[in-house]
Amino acid sequence: MRDVTEDVTGPGGRRHPWRRLGSAMVSADSYGLVLLLLMVTYVVAVSIDEKWAGPVVLTVALVTVWLTLRTSHARPAARFAADIGLSLAAAAAVLSFFNHHPGGQLGGVFALCCLLYLIAPFSIVRDLMLRDEIDTETLLGAITAYVLIGMFFAFAYQAAGQLGSVPFFGSQGPGTLSEDLFFSFITMTTVGYGNLVPAANPGQSLAVLEALIGQLFLVVAVSKVIGSMKPRRGGRI
Repeated sequence: MRDVTEDVTGPGGRRHPWRRLGSAMVSADSYGLVLLLLMVTYVVAVSIDEKWAGPVVLTVALVTVWLTLRTSHARPAARFAADIGLSLAAAAAVLSFFNHHPGGQLGGVFALCCLLYLIAPFSIVRDLMLRDEIDTETLLGAITAYVLIGMFFAFAYQAAGQLGSVPFFGSQGPGTLSEDLFFSFITMTTVGYGNLVPAANPGQSLAVLEALIGQLFLVVAVSKVIGSMKPRRGGRI
């Protein structure tokens, strides 16, 4: 993969980190754009009415997964399987726009999105391991994979809340998409405010798994990438 930031230079040919980062955020060949779409997904989920949040977030999520697999040069078999899943999830998301009581239907879509969001981080990690050098794009890829893991668990919690026999958060209800995203990221970072707690399994087991994976990935992968980044000429990374 070509470093999309390598052509962004200032006077005298010096490279400016903020310009390189800005270029990565709008390039279809960079993990920066994927990371930007993940931010959009989160903002949409917490900003719009719950009735429309599910279908809209799913639409953005499907685009994000497709772009992730493209950017990470996923294997043809993985992309073919993902294309089938994306098509099914897209069809269900469109139907949910016209269904005032989506219920289990959206639960099934979120479960399918979980599988897609599980494929995406593995594809990114594989791509990063094959790169010849560790640079800004590698760091963006590692952060993107970390955020995708959080999104995966959020969708898993939403699916469990809609398909489970008991409310996911017990007396506080099954949980909105906004609450699931909030709970997912505070669990992954082990902040643990305690205002939202899964009432039973599989929610409790998923929360434990997310805390373990989140911390291991942050310590082993992201910190390794940051520690291995070598300054370019002029002292810039």
